[in-house]
Order: sequence, then C-alpha cells, then structure tokens
Amino acid sequence: MEFWYEKLIRPYVFRRDPEEAHHQAVRALRLLAKCSPLCRLMARWSRPDGRTRPIELFGLRFPNAVGLAAGFDKDAVCWPAARALGFGHVEIGTVTGQRQPGNPKPRVFRYPEEEAVINRMGFNNDGAERVARRLARKRRDPRMPLGVNIGKSRVVSVEDAAEDYLFSFNALADHADYIAVNVSSPNTPDLRRLQEVSYLTGLLRVLRDANARRVREQGKVRVPILVKIAPDLTFPQIDAVLETVSDLRLDGIIATNTTLQRPGRFASVGECGGLSGRPLRRRSTEIVRYVYLRTEGRLPIIGVGGIHDVESAGEKMDAGASLIQIYTGMIFRGPFFARDLAQALAPRHRSDWV
Repeated sequence: MEFWYEKLIRPYVFRRDPEEAHHQAVRALRLLAKCSPLCRLMARWSRPDGRTRPIELFGLRFPNAVGLAAGFDKDAVCWPAARALGFGHVEIGTVTGQRQPGNPKPRVFRYPEEEAVINRMGFNNDGAERVARRLARKRRDPRMPLGVNIGKSRVVSVEDAAEDYLFSFNALADHADYIAVNVSSPNTPDLRRLQEVSYLTGLLRVLRDANARRVREQGKVRVPILVKIAPDLTFPQIDAVLETVSDLRLDGIIATNTTLQRPGRFASVGECGGLSGRPLRRRSTEIVRYVYLRTEGRLPIIGVGGIHDVESAGEKMDAGASLIQIYTGMIFRGPFFARDLAQALAPRHRSDWV
C-alpha cells in the first residue's frame, strides 16, 4: 500500500495546498465514519495479526501501540474512522476554551525531500463546548481509546490560563478516555511559558483537583491527565516538569510537540512555526529516553516526533515509550502507515503498566 500511495496518490495530493489537502483527508474520513459496515470491514483488515497483545496503560487498554496525534482531527469530526486505518488510539484537538480561527493563511508548508512540515496553525478549532456536544452525539469505541488535547485560548493571558484550561477540562472530561494538557505548541503567543514551574504547578493542580471533584461529588470515573512537552526544553527544565507531574501524581508525558529549532537545511528556511517530521526524530527520541531514565521507567510516555518508518518507531519504543503517535509521517507514507507500524511493533509492546 505504501508503494502505491507514494508513486500514484501522493504526487496528486502534493499538488494541492497542504491545508486544503488536509481538509480533503478529513472529509474523506468523515464519510468513511458514517459507513459503519465498511469501517468494520476495514478495521478487521487493518488489525495486526495474533502476535499483537493489548497494552494496559493508566487503566486503559490499547489494542496496539500506534495512535493518531493531535492536530489531525481538531474538531472531533472523523476520529471514529481511525480504527479502520489501523490506529490503536486517537487524540483529538487541540481544543481551546473559546472558538478561534487560528493564525492567518498560508500556515502549513511541506518539505518532501526532508519528509518534514512547518505549521503555524494556532489552535484553530470550534471551541470546547461545541466539540463536547459533537462528542456527546457519538458513542466511544471501547476498542480504541480517545484522548482529548486541550490548550490555551489565544485571547486569554498566561496569568488566567488555568481557568481557561479548567473550562475546557470540565466541558470535555466526560467524553475523553484521557486528557492531554498542551503547554508546548509554539504557535500561540506565550503558551510555552506555561511549562515554567511557576505557571505549570498551579495549572495542573487546578485540573487535578477538578478531576478529583468529578469522582468525589459526581461519581464519575477519574480521567487520566498527561502533559505534552516541547522538544526545545533543556534537561533541567524537563526535570522541573517531571517533578511537578510526580508531585501531583499525574499520569504521563507526551514527548514531544513540534520544534522551533531549524536543523540542517532548515537554517535557511524563513517560515516561522513548529517543525515536525524526520528532522525531529533524534531530539524527540532523546527526550523520551531522558524521561524514561530520569523517572526510572515509572512514568508512562507517549513518544511523538520524527516517526517516518518502522526503525524510527521502534527507536521510540526502545527508548522507553509505551505508545507512539504519528501525524506527519502519515502525510508522507499514506493512510495505512499506522497499520504497518502496529504490525511491525507488536513484539516490542511494553505491557507492564497498570
């Protein structure tokens, strides 16, 4: 499938504007999601063989190690179709408290020779309340955990960010199998300041306490909370984040978001925004390994960044990730890239988490 995609389909797709091509892919998956019989048939075809064992992680069961990263299905319109492509989980969003259009266009740029993308989307989404209503109309598939990635509304100051995240958390937690707290996108002004301990501790404490109240006062099931970090943090900064996550007894780290660094030929590229794809591979793996060793393997990690083939996916797992997520790699490898990775990674599954 990958050969035919790269030789026949990708050249046609790459003639289109990157953002329009993305919208076209979302529309196609939205149609697929409405055709349940076809979805089920494709899901059976995409399912890895019997070697694959489910992965037990923060109380959830993942059928395979490969997830669809946040950024693809921002508004929760097509995620049910992901299982048909071989994904074991999906993370929608980033969703903000307020509906917002994102940054001016053009804001997505492909670099095929490097298998990379620069984007400065800026959290364009329908807002927490609308996304929550959309999720409420769909029944979650117990065979494919759903994560919801939340971020700061652009018009909200860093000082008021905790209340903004809390609004999104309260609206969306009932519809999520886990919540990912995005404090690491480079495309919203000042957002990355929230990784500083002075802001991060208060923000995460507010969400942890809201989670506890849901359980205590409403009898809800506690939703796992993970923190998504930037690849541009120094190791001392990562240590500070890990200490906060540990002190608050949160559930995991997603490593990493896109980078503001411009390695190699990107030093001469003038577009601002987050760089993803193959150039991010080494740094994101380095951070996965660092987090794993620093926490002595006690903190679950979802590895993201630079996964463009089986080798780079296995590298994340070997570095300590329990799950991986892809997005940019699928742009260059095709819609069934997740299926191929899940099949190849089956022997590497880490299933020792509870």
